[in-house]
Amino acid sequence: MEGIVPLAIWAALILLGLGLVAQVIFGLRNLTYGKISPISMLIVVLPVLLMVVLGFTVGSWAQAGVITVLVMFVLTAIALLLSGLRNMFSF
Repeated sequence: MEGIVPLAIWAALILLGLGLVAQVIFGLRNLTYGKISPISMLIVVLPVLLMVVLGFTVGSWAQAGVITVLVMFVLTAIALLLSGLRNMFSF
């Protein structure tokens, strides 16, 4: 039983990596075919870019992950607030 746990972890990591590679490939394909707008792609890629930038600038990757989550929460709250205000005043 002890030998199967590392194999299961590696299998999960490999599947995760393959899934991420497939998302990047099909995202770029859809971007080139015009099925997705560049702004939508930027919104999806923003957390990854933020994590990478913070990961290299902050001391630890764990701290960079926490800061990324907090920044994304704040950006989400601001977007919801602005959306609600726009609908309230019919801009």
